[in-house]
Amino acid sequence: MAATTEKGTISIHTENIFPIIKKFLYSDHEIFLRELVSNAVDATQKLKKLTALGEFSGEVGDTRIEVSFDKKKKTITVSDHGIGMTADEIKKYINQIAFSGAAEFVEKFKDKADAKDIIGKFGLGFYSAFMVADKVEVISRSYKAEAHEAARWECDGSTEFELEITKKETRGTDVILHINKDSEEFLDEWRLKGILEKYGKFLPVEIKFGTKEESVEDGTDKEGKPKYKTITKDRIINNPHPLWTKSPNDLKDEEYLAFYKELYPFSEDPLFWIHLNVDYPFNLTGILYFPKVKNDFELQRNKIQLYSRQVFITDEVKDVVPDFLMLLHGVLDSPDIPLNVSRSYLQSDANVKKISQHITKKVADKLSDMFKKDRAAYEKKWDDIGVFVKYGFISDEKFNEKAKDFALLKNTEGKYFTLEEYKEKVKDSQTDKEKQTVYLYTTDAGKQDAFVQSAKGKGYDVLVMDGVLDSHFISNLEQKLEKTQLKRVDSDTVDKLIAKDDAMASVLSKEEEEKVKTLFEKAINNKAMTVTVESLSPEELPVAVTMSEWMRRMKEMARTGGGGYGFMGTMPDSYNVAVNANHGIIQKVLRAETEEQQLKLAKQAYDLGLLSQNMLTGADLTSFIKRSVEWVS
Repeated sequence: MAATTEKGTISIHTENIFPIIKKFLYSDHEIFLRELVSNAVDATQKLKKLTALGEFSGEVGDTRIEVSFDKKKKTITVSDHGIGMTADEIKKYINQIAFSGAAEFVEKFKDKADAKDIIGKFGLGFYSAFMVADKVEVISRSYKAEAHEAARWECDGSTEFELEITKKETRGTDVILHINKDSEEFLDEWRLKGILEKYGKFLPVEIKFGTKEESVEDGTDKEGKPKYKTITKDRIINNPHPLWTKSPNDLKDEEYLAFYKELYPFSEDPLFWIHLNVDYPFNLTGILYFPKVKNDFELQRNKIQLYSRQVFITDEVKDVVPDFLMLLHGVLDSPDIPLNVSRSYLQSDANVKKISQHITKKVADKLSDMFKKDRAAYEKKWDDIGVFVKYGFISDEKFNEKAKDFALLKNTEGKYFTLEEYKEKVKDSQTDKEKQTVYLYTTDAGKQDAFVQSAKGKGYDVLVMDGVLDSHFISNLEQKLEKTQLKRVDSDTVDKLIAKDDAMASVLSKEEEEKVKTLFEKAINNKAMTVTVESLSPEELPVAVTMSEWMRRMKEMARTGGGGYGFMGTMPDSYNVAVNANHGIIQKVLRAETEEQQLKLAKQAYDLGLLSQNMLTGADLTSFIKRSVEWVS
């Protein structure tokens, strides 16, 4: 060790700077390892750059970064073989630049709650070491140094430091942390391994952390069976060349699927993916996968990982990825997003907004391309990808503009139509006397089958709208499509849903209709049920119990917290009871000998209407069954 030792005080004006840094630097102390390893990666990358430029002609050798710990000595060491630093460079980059950044940070942000989030702006990554260490040593040998000359810097977290000339066999930097008592949790192999895998899984330089044992084949025994031996290998934490850093033209589908399994080991294969590779007007690479989304809309919103130069930042990407694409899986990497970012930074940064818009465009272009190239294959995927498209259609105006051409509507026959195709299909047969085109839909084809069959019997088409987003999608369609209404097939009788001028005539006189109305009101005896007598086909149900489209939508909005409709949740249910004047059972009601028999028949017909809507339960269902048994006995 050289005899010359320099001691000094870092020239800053703020007193007690380290307690403030320790308090505000990061909410999660484990970040110290990400920062130090990232610095080591930068030093290594700079050496590679200098070599490529011809400014370093020496032997590059092993560029692997190593993280190690000593439980007895209570140290953690991060070592690299990068460009290293001279004594003067240590004074410049550690004593002056980083500490002046610290002083500026304290002055600006010591009283702000989100101070920990904006540290990256001040170059304080190195000083995160003092969150877990009582003392930090830096031993560094520059690529420019002669022989084994190196510099050693030491600081105990005060403003005083010690710098001396020393010897180091290899080029690069060792950062040695003497862990404080409160942070001894980090002197654990699995804790450190977990942090390295979390933040450094795809760093561009190999990261070694200890060793691991592997069983390898070692010849055969006398019976010809393979023998195995255990060997010790370096444990490499990361994959330095992840798929998103490669050209899409060089990759096969199997590689994309394998990478997906690397990211999400227990997931089903994705439907398809988008490889992003942008270098202007911002830098962005990444792969976004479309997973299979079940109809219960499982919101797993932390599946996209955000990186900066292959260093993990966060999986909370709400302000980078449009909300409707938060269900996607995959990786985004942009050097334009710094490692330490706050919510306010993401929300206001111009590059982040451009990235978000670009992702929207790429997704729309991909879906459009799939639809045009192979519509049959696209339709097979629709039940899985429809939730993405509908979510974007509802929530993102720019996506909506493009999605109009590849958003599909599916009918009860299992056929698919674009919005334009469907309008052409039904405009002649399903336009009412007010010149409004009416789209009929079902939210449960099984439960609403009687109404679906009634509509189809009249030559009308019925859409299937049973997805979790479809109530919002329906409202949005009505806003976007001119002179178009969507009505659930059981929200009224079909003749009322699509009112025509050529309505069927009633076989009852006005007096008989009034009598039927009075009998049913008496038999039902429920103010929530509004009885009307309608002239319907004899093939229709004798009684149809429906809730109007408007009332049902308002109540749904109230249940889901829709703005301004809370009062609807307190309103009693209100139903329409349409008695079919032309049905044979209604004739029987009128011909019954006594009022008691008339009321009994009316109640039976009404209960059939309730039953068709799954609204007959409890004691009413029991009474209906007993009554039915009596009549067939």
